[in-house]
Amino acid sequence: MNSCRFTEDTILGGKIRIRQPKNGFRTTIDAVLLAASVSVKTGDRVLELGIGAGGASLCLRHRVNGINIIGIDIDPEAVSLAIENIKINGLDKWISALVGDVAKPLPKNFITAFDHVMLNPPFLPEGTKHVSNNLGRAIATRESSAGLKRWLKYAHDSLSHKGRLTLIHRSDRLHELIECLPVNLGAISIFPLWPRDGKEAKRVLVQARKGVKSPSRILPGLTIHNKDGSYTEETKNVLEGSAIIF
Repeated sequence: MNSCRFTEDTILGGKIRIRQPKNGFRTTIDAVLLAASVSVKTGDRVLELGIGAGGASLCLRHRVNGINIIGIDIDPEAVSLAIENIKINGLDKWISALVGDVAKPLPKNFITAFDHVMLNPPFLPEGTKHVSNNLGRAIATRESSAGLKRWLKYAHDSLSHKGRLTLIHRSDRLHELIECLPVNLGAISIFPLWPRDGKEAKRVLVQARKGVKSPSRILPGLTIHNKDGSYTEETKNVLEGSAIIF
């Protein structure tokens, strides 16, 4: 890979090193917040749909020892970068990245194979006209071969009984997200991410469990920024890896 096209960065308070494209889709705090929302224990198997450069999987594996993660992505360049980042952080025994398309049938070894599935799917519906001219960023932000319903079905079919699905999405698509959830996913928890006090949430974390019918709940959420634009203390703790969300 041409080093001029990439930057060397850190996340999780400097605990994770990550190479990512200068101009393509870059790891944001969404990936760190997603990883902090996945309830895992040693021995669990996790699938990440849309692994990108590997930020969320790296954060999750750093937090919890002894878990195995497989990440797939439709973009071969993103997968190559994820593999490199996994090796840089010495986690190639625990995390693997593969080229995969959620629009295609599940591989047989994925069916009901995972305790957790996490995803940060494209936020924009297919047909959205105003997207980046950068191919990598456009792939990551706009639905193409698979819509939201298909992403959620793929996640559902990969989960074992009572397994957990966790995702982050735009709050203005929450109604669509809930409607698209397979009927066998219950115990839905909605966790708003407030930009500042008094502002409506732009992002939500959503978690559901396969084969569990507990009532849905809306949690207090997390306020991301103080009035001066700095991160709140609670957010800093999550971004530095010293606190979790779920």
